[in-house]
Amino acid sequence: MEEIKPIDSENKHEMKRSLGLYDATMMVAGSMIGSGIFIVSADMSRVVGSAGWLLFLWILSGAITMMAALCYGELAGMMPKAGGQFVYIERAYGKFISFLYGWTVFTVIQTGVIAAVAVAFAKYSAVFFPALSPDNILLVIGPVKIAASQLFAIALIVFLTYINSRGIQNGKMIQTIFTSAKLLALAFLIVLGILIGLQHQTLFSNFYDMWNAQTTSKAADGSWMVEHISGIALVLALGTAIIGSLFSSDAWNNITFIAGEVREPQKNIPRSLIMGTGIVTVLYLLANVSYLSLLPLKGTAHATDIIGQGIQFAGAGTDRVGTAAASLIFGNVAVYIMAALIMVSTFGCNNGIILAGGRVYYAMAKDGLFFKQAEQLNNNGVPAFAMWIQAAWASVLCLSGTYGDLLDYTTFASLLFYIVTIGGIFILRRREPNAKRPYKVIGYPLMPILYIVLALSICIILLYTKTVNTGSGLLIVALGAPVYFLAVKKGSKQ
Repeated sequence: MEEIKPIDSENKHEMKRSLGLYDATMMVAGSMIGSGIFIVSADMSRVVGSAGWLLFLWILSGAITMMAALCYGELAGMMPKAGGQFVYIERAYGKFISFLYGWTVFTVIQTGVIAAVAVAFAKYSAVFFPALSPDNILLVIGPVKIAASQLFAIALIVFLTYINSRGIQNGKMIQTIFTSAKLLALAFLIVLGILIGLQHQTLFSNFYDMWNAQTTSKAADGSWMVEHISGIALVLALGTAIIGSLFSSDAWNNITFIAGEVREPQKNIPRSLIMGTGIVTVLYLLANVSYLSLLPLKGTAHATDIIGQGIQFAGAGTDRVGTAAASLIFGNVAVYIMAALIMVSTFGCNNGIILAGGRVYYAMAKDGLFFKQAEQLNNNGVPAFAMWIQAAWASVLCLSGTYGDLLDYTTFASLLFYIVTIGGIFILRRREPNAKRPYKVIGYPLMPILYIVLALSICIILLYTKTVNTGSGLLIVALGAPVYFLAVKKGSKQ
């Protein structure tokens, strides 16, 4: 009888470098564009109340994202390995800080976004299939209510996880098709919106007195109050409102997680980061110009028509700015057009995030900082176990009903670790001056310093204005510390 030899899964199955520059760029852009660009401008408009400041925030978000991408290009060129940002942090700071990052990615950043995007997909699917409405409660267990939309969101997560567990080619194909489709559709809507809007006076009206900022907030009695702001109040408002545009621009770093599957990663990852974030930044800015061309910025909560609601109260308070703008182009059918576009957008977005996330836990497991099975690659050369663990926790978050608040401290936690990671450039430049760097960040040291100052300022403002949610983000990061030391203690005993 032939002897059966144990298989070393890591040697038997290897990650395949099958992603080119175009694929990587589609990964960056596709992971960034979800549902945010069609929604968050409403809340941002209520906070700043000014067309000039609204566009300023989208420009600033794009600049911050581009600066971060330029900085990450240097680190990606140095360390073209699966796990990306986790690997960068570990090399600069050691295992403890890198574990805190990986812990936060697993508990909040990656899985929280997956849950939120999946629920958004289910919400817009209900436009075509009313049974999927969040109001259709299927099961009540104590204080927990499980709606059809939540179960459908979980089904989406399971489906995309299964598809990506079958190999990188499946995920690449979905990402390329869906990202290309939504980029073209978004560009078409932008051009159409601006051309139609320019035939009217809406854009010019929005830009009259464009820097006069005012905050519209809800009082305890349910009425809406408008308050003119300037000075420090304006700074706080800008720092609070920008979380919407930053969330919409996030997940660009996911391409670094799959560096082990990118061809010529030293060149293609930095290029894809710059190209992908650049494309999305331009589209986001133009999308808001399109909104301002079609809709008045200011509106009233009790208005019954689209014009009366404006951007501030688009969709009768549902914040569906994209749908409201499209209604002025296509009429009543716009509800279905925008629902279909957002479904395409969120489907492709979640595919990219699910695909990339498993590679972080794979890198953690190889360092003994995650479940041992997560370091194994399946027959298709992908860390399937890591992806299924990710899917399980994201599904729990779908049922928890906390995904709305998760968006605030997801972005806050992401900013914290972007600051930490970019700070690592200074450490590695000093500690490893002769290390191979195929790409060096432009404008060093001013570029990284400027990013750190801006991102840190936003974090401080958010801690002041959104203390509960951002404090929760800090708490989740801090909870990683005892988990780490327990894991180290257990490992030393073994």
